Amino acid sequence: METITSAELRLDRVSVLSTLGNATLIDRVSFTIDRPGCKVGIVGASGAGKTTLLRLVNRLGTPDRGQILWRGKSLADYPAPMLRQQIQMVPQEPRLLGMRVEQALAYPLQLQKIPSAQIQQRVQDWCQRAGVPEEWRSRQELELSVGQRQWVSLVRGLVAQPQILLLDEPTSALDPGRIDQFVAVLKTVQCTVLMVSHQLSVVEQLCDRILWIDRGNLRLDSPTTTANWSEIKEAIG
Repeated sequence: METITSAELRLDRVSVLSTLGNATLIDRVSFTIDRPGCKVGIVGASGAGKTTLLRLVNRLGTPDRGQILWRGKSLADYPAPMLRQQIQMVPQEPRLLGMRVEQALAYPLQLQKIPSAQIQQRVQDWCQRAGVPEEWRSRQELELSVGQRQWVSLVRGLVAQPQILLLDEPTSALDPGRIDQFVAVLKTVQCTVLMVSHQLSVVEQLCDRILWIDRGNLRLDSPTTTANWSEIKEAIG
């Protein structure tokens, strides 16, 4: 399988208009991720355009202006199946497609035509690494709580071992213990992570860098260690 060998990502003056074209959802946003493995938190008020940005990187939407480049090449130039194997998105409202947990975890690997024995081993390894209890693995989607589904969806993204992992509010339904585990697990992964979150404490603990989106504009691009967290918290609540 052809792979993309670097996680360098560049958004160059990207804008997105509403369906009717009478409102700007994303307004000339530019940023670059040079280092593979960088963890970037995207914060902002509800409706600021955070999820829209994630969808653009996964090519679930296209910019009306500007361009998105990966290794100097437009995302549009990559075959969609390969791109989505290398860039995995975990949505805010996870779905297991009617599968049992173990089937759902194996599914992205089956799409990559990985041999069954390797799939079973990788699923087993990640279940242990991420603390997916044995009793969950035979359950159907509706037999899981919202928080359990969210955790399984996260692990499914990790099992695929993408080069970029896009997370949309990945801790919104997790209890405090699972949130701590989430931070610990994500700190060990080597892929680049772009995470939308309203939980600023999680962003501060996990991420190297913060992007603050305000009404479609990039208001701040800063290392988390030097960001003015008091100002951010006051502005977005």
